[in-house]
Amino acid sequence: MRIAMLSDSYYPSRDGVVTSIATIRRSLESLGHEVWIVAPDPGEDLRTEDDHVLWIRSVGFRMYKGYYVPVLPSADYSRMHALDLDILHVHGVATMTIRGLVLAHYLKIPVVMTFHTMVEELVQRYSPVKIPQGRIKTLVWIYLNRIMKKMDAVIAPTEAIGREIAGHSPDIRLLRAIPTGVNTSVFRPGLDKGRFIEKYGLGDDKKIIFVGRLSFEKEIDMAIRAIRDLGCASLIVAGTGPQKEELEELVRKLGLEDRVKFLGFVPDEDLPYAYAAADVAISCSGFETQGLSVLEAMASGLPCACRNARAFTSVIRDGENGFLFDDEEGCTEAIKKALDAGEDVIESSLATAREYSAESSAERTLELYMDVIKAKKKKREEKECSI
Repeated sequence: MRIAMLSDSYYPSRDGVVTSIATIRRSLESLGHEVWIVAPDPGEDLRTEDDHVLWIRSVGFRMYKGYYVPVLPSADYSRMHALDLDILHVHGVATMTIRGLVLAHYLKIPVVMTFHTMVEELVQRYSPVKIPQGRIKTLVWIYLNRIMKKMDAVIAPTEAIGREIAGHSPDIRLLRAIPTGVNTSVFRPGLDKGRFIEKYGLGDDKKIIFVGRLSFEKEIDMAIRAIRDLGCASLIVAGTGPQKEELEELVRKLGLEDRVKFLGFVPDEDLPYAYAAADVAISCSGFETQGLSVLEAMASGLPCACRNARAFTSVIRDGENGFLFDDEEGCTEAIKKALDAGEDVIESSLATAREYSAESSAERTLELYMDVIKAKKKKREEKECSI
């Protein structure tokens, strides 16, 4: 099968969407399929060397450093037509999604969308035009409804997010929950943590790890404040982003410089060892549609403490394969429980991670592709017969 994936974020940007695209691409290619990426051009110096990426001329997004916005109105029909594609798969809901719908119309092939981000919560923060929160949420869902009902199928990363989408958008043709998946051969228990601890200058105390972008929706400040009541442990923060300076200032204000360590961007090759160096993984975000870093941590054998919201309610069973919390006080208690977790919790966590393997995700995605291709062909044949 020949597949094009369109996204508003791709390398060198690093976030859950980029990780998701890279993971599903590798999995599909390993099964013998050919995948192209269509993404905003970050500039010649920052492009990845990849002959299966079609770069779209873009400008930097002023409100969110490290992201790029396509500026050409062209749908790039000639380049895309030459690829002889079977299906388009758009990741996100912005400019490239509109481009995908236009291309699918002209190419006469199906288009599928993965709903990665609860954008109504981001727009209020990053929109250059300030609109009251209630009004902007209504406007965003009007837009999303119009986009999603034109898709041949919409993928939700978890059942919980699927239910939330369905509640807002009942007219979607086909809505299916398919997690991105995690590479369980890369993220696994038993890796040697010594090199990583030495490289990043970590101590020998208990470590709680956060992995992800440093941005307001991740609510990392909650984890930092929780550390105050955990004298036996430190917090290591792996990632970078627009909130980095604000979080560093909070650490200084609370006098936690010796208990919170910012590692900055951790390269892919080091990330499995980052989990190996930790004792517990944390996510305080109520924003996540899946939470790939938590699945990576679970696959690595770490007990996880997660916010009792959205995607995590589909993945974490409180007290069985991890621990859920609702607020800052609960966060501290959940971390304590995770630090004391027994082998039964870790084994259950590992079993959950295996259910979310990248291979399983790719097979389910291919099944969806075949379903929409078949439905599109049938609809076209029926239309031709009626003429």
